[in-house]
Amino acid sequence: MTWGNWTTVREFILMSFSSLSYEIQALLFLLFLIIYLVTLMGNVLIILVTTVDSALQSPMYFFLRNLSFLEIGFNLVIVPKMLSTLILQDKTISFLGCATQMYFFFFFGAAECCLLATMAYDRYMAICDPLHYPIIMSRRSCAQLAAASWFSGFPVATVQTTWIFSFPFCGPNMVNHFFCDSPPVIALVCADTSLFELEALTATVLFILFPFLLILGSYVRILSTIFRMPSAEGKRKAFSTCSSHLLVVSLFYSTAILTYFRPRSNTSPESKKMLSLSYTVVTPMLNPIIYSLRNNEVKAALRRIIHRTLGSQKL
Repeated sequence: MTWGNWTTVREFILMSFSSLSYEIQALLFLLFLIIYLVTLMGNVLIILVTTVDSALQSPMYFFLRNLSFLEIGFNLVIVPKMLSTLILQDKTISFLGCATQMYFFFFFGAAECCLLATMAYDRYMAICDPLHYPIIMSRRSCAQLAAASWFSGFPVATVQTTWIFSFPFCGPNMVNHFFCDSPPVIALVCADTSLFELEALTATVLFILFPFLLILGSYVRILSTIFRMPSAEGKRKAFSTCSSHLLVVSLFYSTAILTYFRPRSNTSPESKKMLSLSYTVVTPMLNPIIYSLRNNEVKAALRRIIHRTLGSQKL
């Protein structure tokens, strides 16, 4: 008998936050809706500012623009369905819908890990090898690095999702999460998943831990270079260009590593939901805020755009 003949589940039920009262779920809906709108507006604003303003055409802002596109995609995959489970109490998701959500979650997640490592490499070249920086980080090189970061999401998403949904699902169909993440879905499989779990751990190491170690190594070299700088102003400026990216990396990776590298016995479904909220909902909102509030160039560009807009309206 083939696995396809064993599969009886045609849809899943996302348990989401069903353990909470309807009133609390309604409050969560309002909170997450506000966060969602702020995330979309903030990232769209970053894309527009770094595209329109001529002073923000450096590689750092090119990669930041790509990060904003990824964050928008990441949010669109997760949040709308979560909001509908909270306010409409529509907790069902089709078999294909669940597979699609998981595919793009893997795709955007893996791409973001690689893009954050690329951004760390950009900062490393700018601070540790400034003389060769314009040559190495040319427009063509930046486009290739960004394309490689985006493409990295395809293999992991394709392999993981195809493998998971080729398993038999015989019931129950209750996914104890607010989206179709791999661990709660694979828990519903009625077959031996040990080989898949080994592959999933390998993929997690490659696409989460390995980029994180590259970022860590880059910042060790960056900090070493900064501390050797004779000028206090030079140190301050170097720290300023790195601080926003370092804060974003810390927020994203701390929760992702806690989610996927903690032993299962130490992780309750509710605590995993809270950790998942951090990197799927909260961090995408904080990224444009961090980059706009902590970056004088972005703030200056925003002021220039506002002045030009107001000036054109007066005319």
